[in-house]
Amino acid sequence: QVQLVESGGGLVQPGGSLRLSCAASGLRLGYYAVGWFRQAPGKEREGVSCISSSDGDTNYAESVKGRFTMSRDNAKNMVYLQMNSLKPEDTAVYYCATTCTVDSPYDVWGQGTQVTVSS
Repeated sequence: QVQLVESGGGLVQPGGSLRLSCAASGLRLGYYAVGWFRQAPGKEREGVSCISSSDGDTNYAESVKGRFTMSRDNAKNMVYLQMNSLKPEDTAVYYCATTCTVDSPYDVWGQGTQVTVSS
């Protein structure tokens, strides 16, 4: 079964950190560019970061640059998102997918993990 499973979300205070993980099964994640996306209540899903399949180049949304770091471990078939200096506006459900295009219907998406930043 081809699937992506996110984990690592939770409740954190402003200024805190979380590390999200995206585990793949049924596919070799290293063959794909992989994106992290998020969707806050009442808002559209947006791209957070993307990592290339070839050289591991990353890019980030302006709102998270300097705070979030995306990485991959192809041997473990995993992708990560280290989130530091979290803000309340980072609260959302976070998804990983085998694409860097938001809402691409032709790719594999995880079920999401909730991140809540609140004091």
